[in-house]
Amino acid sequence: MSIRYTGRLAEIGAAASVGSVADSYDNAMAIEMQGPWTGFDQVERAIFQWVTWYNEERLHSALDYVPPAEYERDWWRH
Repeated sequence: MSIRYTGRLAEIGAAASVGSVADSYDNAMAIEMQGPWTGFDQVERAIFQWVTWYNEERLHSALDYVPPAEYERDWWRH
């Protein structure tokens, strides 16, 4: 799968998003084990918490270390 993904990125001229060694935030949900979950509600809540962190709290280096949601709000304001 990763070979096909890399090939597709090359076809469209895109670069893969990767973090520095040992801190890949792209895989944070898989790494930060909160389970075992006993039902859909627990999984849904864990995903919601991760997405909220990813968009609202995570500092993004390409955005001058501003969370993505804040950067977007500022962009629309201007």
